[in-house]
Amino acid sequence: MLFGFGGGFVTVPVVYGVLTVAAGPGSPGGDADAMHVAVATSAAVMVVNAAAAALAQWRRGRLRRAYVWPLAAFIAVGAIGGAFVATLVGGTALRLLFAVYLLVTIADSVLRKGFLSVTDQARPKALGRRTVTLRGVGIGLVAAGLGVGGSVMTVPLLRRRGLPMAEATALANPLSVPVALAASLVYALAPAMPAGPGRLGYVDLPSAAALLLGSLPAIAVSRRVTGRVPDRVHSVAYVALLVVVLVVMVGMRP
Repeated sequence: MLFGFGGGFVTVPVVYGVLTVAAGPGSPGGDADAMHVAVATSAAVMVVNAAAAALAQWRRGRLRRAYVWPLAAFIAVGAIGGAFVATLVGGTALRLLFAVYLLVTIADSVLRKGFLSVTDQARPKALGRRTVTLRGVGIGLVAAGLGVGGSVMTVPLLRRRGLPMAEATALANPLSVPVALAASLVYALAPAMPAGPGRLGYVDLPSAAALLLGSLPAIAVSRRVTGRVPDRVHSVAYVALLVVVLVVMVGMRP
């Protein structure tokens, strides 16, 4: 909730790591199946996490309707296509795309102006029609395909429109809900090979339940912190967390 991730960037490496360790090194098809299951399980967990976080942010008055709708609708359209394509992509390629996506996002946040610091938060800019349609579909396509919720694209987008970090991350939660719903539906209905116990398509139900048990109390705690963290510290911590996830993901071996 503090970073608007909905859990995706932490969930994917965690589930992937657990499944690859359980399968053992060199197991046939292990990497492909593990990465697809990790992405699908991440999407399922985000349905609850993002919805709970969005509700909490709405109650605190941190959501601006103009930045949520109709952007969320176009994100949902892209998410359906992204999740479907991900089921056709090999697990190793999906893992590589996940790492590349992180690397590009980190570089963009650090090298381009407007993310680490926003000079004019008093006059945030509206989202243009082209941004809402094309960027919305693109965000959904990539986010659902990688099981990440889209916050790593929506937060920089909103930051560069002049929103403070607390508001940008708050808005990322409701914008992650359509991604999570569309992706979960596609992954749950996809034929998972090989099928395993406790699976609904590619979604690992025991892993999803365990992650939710840990994440929901964390959301309750983090909602008290959001808004109190200085904007500069918040943005730097956001990038730092992405770097940590990238290092962990690259360091894992199938």
